[in-house]
Amino acid sequence: MISSVRGRVTAVGPNEAVVDIGGAAGGLGFSVQCAPATLATLQVGAEATLHTSLVVREDSLTLYGFAAPAERGLFELLQTASGVGPKLAQAIIAVLDPLTVRRALASGDIATLTRVPGVGKKSAERMILELRERIGPVPSAEPAPAAAAPAAAWQDQVAQGLIGLGWSGRDATAAIAAVAESLPEGEPVPAMPVLLRQAIRQLGRTK
Repeated sequence: MISSVRGRVTAVGPNEAVVDIGGAAGGLGFSVQCAPATLATLQVGAEATLHTSLVVREDSLTLYGFAAPAERGLFELLQTASGVGPKLAQAIIAVLDPLTVRRALASGDIATLTRVPGVGKKSAERMILELRERIGPVPSAEPAPAAAAPAAAWQDQVAQGLIGLGWSGRDATAAIAAVAESLPEGEPVPAMPVLLRQAIRQLGRTK
């Protein structure tokens, strides 16, 4: 099993990054599927480490990458629930941070889980029923805030993230405009995961 990939980022797309591990492997590049917030932290030409999970199918081998082991662990746990495949598990982590997902599962919070595109009431109830007893202790403390997003770049990064999750360019533009209008003037721009979740909430209000 490939549990991590470390090397130079040679390409970043809407849904994946290519990491050249170099060294003894002779410049072998791994294509890694990542959530938008993870992709936003990668820069072409820079070194990066991704915690990975290899999903094996009859006709494919797909490597999914995450910024932290907790995300990878939750990704793998979610797939043990009936009807949850890797794409949906990745979408859940893209919209909700791992602690929020664990709290929602532990408390039976259907409303939070159904904020994820593709998760309806019945599938949320099924995840809660099957995973509630398996998520382990849920910490009560809030996680440390993530680093703020660069002010000039966040719109493009959020747009790529929304399009990667299935929304159209037009919807992404409208959501980004609404988020930008809501940001307090003179204050630092929030972190990419925060901005992405705000944009998804805006899109949810227009359904």
